[in-house]
Amino acid sequence: MEPDASFRFGVFEVDVRAGELRKHGLRIRLQQQPFQVLEMLLRRPRDVVTRDELRNKLWPADTFVDFDHGLNKAINKIREALGDSADNPRFVETVSRRGYRFIAEVAVLDGADSPKTRELELPGFTAEPATPGRLVWSRAWKAAAIILIPALALVAAWMIRSRSWPSSIRSLAVLPLESLSADPSQDYFAEGMTDELITDLGQISQLRVISRTSIMTYKGVRKPLPQIARELNVDAVVEGTVLRSGNQVRITAQLIQARADKHLWSKSYEGDLRDTLALQGRVAGAIANEVRINLTPHEQAALQRVKVVNPEAYEAYLKGRYFWNKRTADSLKIAKDYFDQSIAKDATYAPAYSGLADTYALLGDWQYAVMSTKEALPKAKAAATKALELDNTLGEAHTSLAFCLDGFDWDFVSADKQFQQAVELSPNYATAHHWYAWHLGLLGRYDEAIAEMRKAESLDPLSLIINADLAELLLLAHSYDESIQQSRKTIQMDSNFALAHNQLGQAYLQKQMPAEAIAELQTAIRLSGDSPTCMANLARAYAASGRRNDAVRLLNDLKKRANTGYSNAPEIAVIYAALGDNDQAMSWIKRAYQERFNPGVLLRPGFDPLRSDVRFQDLLRLIGLQIQKRD
Repeated sequence: MEPDASFRFGVFEVDVRAGELRKHGLRIRLQQQPFQVLEMLLRRPRDVVTRDELRNKLWPADTFVDFDHGLNKAINKIREALGDSADNPRFVETVSRRGYRFIAEVAVLDGADSPKTRELELPGFTAEPATPGRLVWSRAWKAAAIILIPALALVAAWMIRSRSWPSSIRSLAVLPLESLSADPSQDYFAEGMTDELITDLGQISQLRVISRTSIMTYKGVRKPLPQIARELNVDAVVEGTVLRSGNQVRITAQLIQARADKHLWSKSYEGDLRDTLALQGRVAGAIANEVRINLTPHEQAALQRVKVVNPEAYEAYLKGRYFWNKRTADSLKIAKDYFDQSIAKDATYAPAYSGLADTYALLGDWQYAVMSTKEALPKAKAAATKALELDNTLGEAHTSLAFCLDGFDWDFVSADKQFQQAVELSPNYATAHHWYAWHLGLLGRYDEAIAEMRKAESLDPLSLIINADLAELLLLAHSYDESIQQSRKTIQMDSNFALAHNQLGQAYLQKQMPAEAIAELQTAIRLSGDSPTCMANLARAYAASGRRNDAVRLLNDLKKRANTGYSNAPEIAVIYAALGDNDQAMSWIKRAYQERFNPGVLLRPGFDPLRSDVRFQDLLRLIGLQIQKRD
C-alpha cells in the first residue's frame, strides 16, 4: 500500500498526503496525533492494532509523555470527529487490554478516486528463487494456489462475517435520507429518494420493509437507533444522505444492525440525475446482498433494470409525491398539477400516471370531497390503466386500478386479480394490503380481511388510517372488545385523529353503551370538521339513547349540506334506518346507487336494520355483493 494512499469509509474520506479528514467533501478538523492514529487503523482494517504498536510508531522511546493518557485522548478525538461511540462503535472498536480495531469497510483510493484492493500476504510463506530441480513442483504449487487461495479467501471472509454479522436480517427500515442541501426547498428531493429506495427494497418478498408513513415520523428526530428498532420492530436500519448539485447526485447509505447500533456496511454512489433510479437500484441490490437475502429471478431483474428518466419529469414526479403524501385537499390539487407536468415532460414515464391515479382516487374520496366520485374515479382508472400499459410491473398502479374496479366499476372479480398482482409485485407496499383487506371485507371474508390488514399494519405500524381501519374491520367481524382495544391504541398514537374516535364510538354503540358512544362521536365531529360519516354515527347514538329530536336535527343538517357532488345519501340513509323509517332509508340508498357510491358503506353496522329487507337484498345482488346477514 502506497505511503500516500487515501481511504474512504461511509461518508468519510481520509487524504493522507494532505493530512485531511473530510465528511461529504467538507473538511473536519483533526489534530496531528489523532490523525496519525486513524491512519494506522485504516491501513489495517479489521485487524487489532496494539497499544504497543501505536506507541512505537507515534511516541518514540525517548519521548517524555504520559502515553496512556495521550492515546486515550487521541482515540476520543477520533470518535468525536466521526460521531462514533465507545459503547456501540461503528468505526473504532476497543479491544480490551490489547488495542483498537477499525471495524467498518474501508476502500483504498488512488488518484482517480477508484477503490483498490489490498495485497494479502499469507503468514508462513516466503518467496524463494526457483531452481531447475524444483521447477516442476513450483508450477504445481502455483496451479494449486490458483485454486486454493481464492477458496481460502472465501472461507476467511465467511468466517469473519459469521463471527461479526447478524445471522439473519429479515426486516429493515429506511430512515429519512438527510438532504445536504442548504436550501429547504430541496427537501422534496431527499424525501423522494427515500420513497424510491423503500419501493425498490419493498419488491423483495423475503424482506419486511417499513412503509413511508411510519418512516417519515422520524424525520429530524434524533432518537437512538435501538429505540427506533424497538418501535418499528426491525432488525436493521438504512440511513444516509443525498446531495444534489445541478444535475449531479450523490447518494450515501449505510446499513446498521439496529438493536446493537452496529455498523455493517456503507457506500457512496454518484451519477447524473438521469441515472438516479439506476443508482438507487444499485443501493437496494447492495443492501439485499449485505443482509444475505436470496432474491428471486424477478427481484434480481427488477433491481438490475436500467431505469433512465427525463430529469425534469422525474423532478416534477417527486414534487407530486411530496404533496400527495401531505394528504390535504389543497396539497392534492398541487400534487395533480405536478403529475400533469411530469407527464407533459415525458409521456412514457409510468410512475407519473400511477401518482396521478392515486391523486384522483383521493380527490374523489369522502374525506377530501374535492371532486365527485363520478368525475374522479374514471380519471383515476384511466391514469392507472395508462401506467400499466407503459409498465405492468408497477405494483402501485395495480393497486390504484383495483381500487377503482372495487369502488366504482363494482367489478370485484377483476379487482381481486389486480390486488393479487399488486401484492405479488410489491409485497411490502402497505397500501396494497390495506385496500386489499377492504376488498376482502366487501366479500364478507372477514378473517382474511383482518389478516391482510394486520400485514399492512406490520409494514406501516405508525399509520393512523391503517390502525383505525383495523379497528373497523374488527367491528364488522363482531369482535367488539378487540375493536375497542385497537381504537384506544390508535388514539394513544394521536388523540386528534378523528377516525379513531369514530370507530371507537361505533364499537360502543354495538356494545349498547350509547353515552360513551356519544362522547366519542362528538369528539370525532369536532376533530373532523363536521364529517358527514361522524355526524351520521352520532345521530345513530342519539336515536339509541332516546334523543330522537337530536338525531333528526343532524339529519336535517346533512340534507341542507347536500350538493351535486355529494348528496350525503348513504349517511342520510343510515340515520333513517336508526330512526326506524326503512322506506326513507331505502329511497336514499337507491339515490346513492345512482350516484355510483362506494358500496363499502353497506358493510357498516348502521345498515343492520335493513339486512332482512327484500329491497336491500335486491340492491346487493344488483351491485354484485353477498354481504352476510348479521346475528
